[in-house]
Amino acid sequence: MTDPDERAKLRDLEDRINALKAPKGVKPHTDEHYSQAHLAWRMVIELVAGLAIGFGIGYGLDHLLGTLPVFLVLFTLLGLAAGIKVMIRSAQEIQQTKEAEEAAGKPPPGGSDVRVKDGD
Repeated sequence: MTDPDERAKLRDLEDRINALKAPKGVKPHTDEHYSQAHLAWRMVIELVAGLAIGFGIGYGLDHLLGTLPVFLVLFTLLGLAAGIKVMIRSAQEIQQTKEAEEAAGKPPPGGSDVRVKDGD
């Protein structure tokens, strides 16, 4: 059998291992930079995808109907409008997420949670 000293050492070792395995709560500033770049690329891709889909539909209809520039221009503009609408919706979702995090009391990513007391 093991004596109480060995059990205490094992518990201490397990606690230290678990503390090292635990995820860190603070993410480095560089991670936030990549997160913002990811969001920017997402919005660019949404805009380009809307344009490409509109262009493809317009070109396809013009090719089938023999009216080359009409539907091409119309659906490209509609694709642009759809891409902008999706970008605005994405920006609103991101804003709502940040507001919810701030309301929950989480510090802003990449920043510090420093509060100044009145009278100090």
